[in-house]
Amino acid sequence: MFKKILIANRGEIACRIIRTARRLGIHTVAVYSQADATAQHVRLADFAYPIGGPRPADSYLRGDAIIEVAKKSGAQAIHPGYGFLSENPDFADACEKAGIVFIGPSAASMRKMGSKAGAKELMAGHGVPVVPGYTGEDQDAALLAREAQRIGFPLMIKAAYGGGGKGMRIVRAAEEFAANLESCQREAKSAFGRDRVLLERYVENPRHIEFQIFGDSHGNAIHLNERECSAQRRYQKVLEETPSPFLTPELRAKMGDAAIKAARALDYVNAGTVEFIVGPQGDFYFMEINTRLQVEHPVTEMVLHLDLVELQFRVAAGEALPGSLLRNKSVPQDGHAIELRLYAEDPSQGFLPGSGKLQRLQLPAANAHVRIDSGVIEGDTVTIFYDPMIAKLIVWDRDRPSALQRMREALAQCAVTGPKSNIDFLERLVRHPVVTEGRIDTGYLDRHLAEFLPADAAPDHATLFAAATAVLLDEEASAPQLAQASGDPYSPWARADAWRIGHAGKRIVCFAHDGQRIEVDAHGSEGSYELNIGETRCQIANAHLADDVLTAEFDGEARRLRSEVDADGVLLHDGERRARLARVAAFAYAKSAQTSGDRITAPMPGRIVLVKARPGDAVAEGQELIVMEAMKMEITLKAPRATTIESVNATPGEFVEADAVLVRFETGK
Repeated sequence: MFKKILIANRGEIACRIIRTARRLGIHTVAVYSQADATAQHVRLADFAYPIGGPRPADSYLRGDAIIEVAKKSGAQAIHPGYGFLSENPDFADACEKAGIVFIGPSAASMRKMGSKAGAKELMAGHGVPVVPGYTGEDQDAALLAREAQRIGFPLMIKAAYGGGGKGMRIVRAAEEFAANLESCQREAKSAFGRDRVLLERYVENPRHIEFQIFGDSHGNAIHLNERECSAQRRYQKVLEETPSPFLTPELRAKMGDAAIKAARALDYVNAGTVEFIVGPQGDFYFMEINTRLQVEHPVTEMVLHLDLVELQFRVAAGEALPGSLLRNKSVPQDGHAIELRLYAEDPSQGFLPGSGKLQRLQLPAANAHVRIDSGVIEGDTVTIFYDPMIAKLIVWDRDRPSALQRMREALAQCAVTGPKSNIDFLERLVRHPVVTEGRIDTGYLDRHLAEFLPADAAPDHATLFAAATAVLLDEEASAPQLAQASGDPYSPWARADAWRIGHAGKRIVCFAHDGQRIEVDAHGSEGSYELNIGETRCQIANAHLADDVLTAEFDGEARRLRSEVDADGVLLHDGERRARLARVAAFAYAKSAQTSGDRITAPMPGRIVLVKARPGDAVAEGQELIVMEAMKMEITLKAPRATTIESVNATPGEFVEADAVLVRFETGK
């Protein structure tokens, strides 16, 4: 076994690899960019070395610099994690040339999978089912259009190199093909350096089911059962689980055999994943092999009680796969596991990636049923340079309904303040019938996204009364400390109960929603209140707030809610849904500024990819004006209305900051 390894990655996967290495007594070496100098993986590792600037191209993609650190530090092996250099055969070759073990498959295996077109041909030759399509090297646009007509619509355009949902488009009509081809090729060129695409028949309402494979240098190849990843948004996995609620034992066996055939076709060594697309009738086709550890590998670990990273270490060190895994044609699973990805992103703005300091980050405590994989803690910053993942939440229980309930409970304990997050979206996801009944397909979220996004409706009176109660209790609890800090701690004016000479007085708790002020009038103190919103009244009794839990009787009905109060607002959670209410000062309130509508600004820092607007152009509502790239995704900025362009302040290739004015419109037009 190795004595020292280098992790050529960052974030949660680097931290996760470090934990296994530490358990096995292996010293770890971290590398980091300027943006990650204080990151968690740097703090956890035994040794850490800087490798360049914040952009991945200047740091985590610099294979030469990483190998130099490995030599300098005495690392015997490099674990690439996922992303970055994990599927780069040139880097694997460079490691071997430097006498350093690459913890992953051989460069030869990766090269066979580096082209989706070549991979499909190879798989078909080894008896693995593949989707009909075009995989040729001729990329003439006219030829591709003819091939598209031959295959028929709908069809999928895919980047021939790479993955992760980049460079993929579904085209449903011939007239949409040219524009989608250009966009797909441009995105592929940006993400993977090559713009070659392939075309394939699009299977309607498919499921995404993948099989974890492992091979060793002794000629053994196995699969470790499936993971279903059908809950996707724009080809990005949102929820992963095992076992699949769709597979029958017979179909599982057929797909498992196909996965092993795929592994043997590559002489595969170490961890990999064979991804299949599965039709509603159980017909399945090879999609690709990810020649690395997957983001969602923890669900497999939870049901098999295995550490896949340890298995990677041992196989890379030359050991054979354990006999206990080789003796069984299929490995028995224990219970059901589900994973969700908590991101800094804004679902209400098209899941726009976010960045900023995590002023508050609360996650459930890890135990036998709950696992948290994260690369950040409260106070850390989610940067604009990398994937905005905050944490992976993984739960396990004896069956799928119980695991879903565990996940709901885990999500209820999550809180993020700072960048916006997708918590609300995830909570709706795990309660939606299409998920609870196991009926979701890969396109459902994109077709029915509104069903998973919270409506921006005004809070109801019950929510407002609960929030006001929490604020009143929090003010009363804070009053002694505030009074002690004042010049006269025993003054009745320092009390939080609105005391006035001769009577207890009235307090006003104010919230704001959609630019409107909402007042709650309050009388009483110490957990007994009479609250009024206009003509609506509510009597509160036995109210208590401790450890972020509010208990009270509202007009005689006992309720228990999770409640977090700060200067900016209140977060309530009743076990099924959460509500956030912004607080405003009772006697100082200003309406939020309104957008003038005379400009388009950058929604976040990023690079300008395409400028389709020119001064003097008359544009229609919804017309594409600017395409920019941020956090590994393209963002299209459109005209908010029919108008005329006055000026354009954007150039392709230019890096712009958030809120930079990119387009101005002529006023009054």
